[in-house]
Amino acid sequence: MDVHISLEGRADLTAQVYRQLLDAILDGRLRSGERLPPTRELARRLEISRNTVALAYDRLVADGFLVGRAG
Repeated sequence: MDVHISLEGRADLTAQVYRQLLDAILDGRLRSGERLPPTRELARRLEISRNTVALAYDRLVADGFLVGRAG
């Protein structure tokens, strides 16, 4: 995944991660079948908690934009 996520301040980080990933999906920067980094890796890169990233991923799955797979 070569999508750049830039956080604006520290308010509502889950929503920021969700929105930027959703934008990347909708404008084609993330293509169908492309793997996202594991939650730990993305959290480490963004210097935020893993739970924050997991919540954003979970919301994208619930909204039908991602398919969750373990491993």
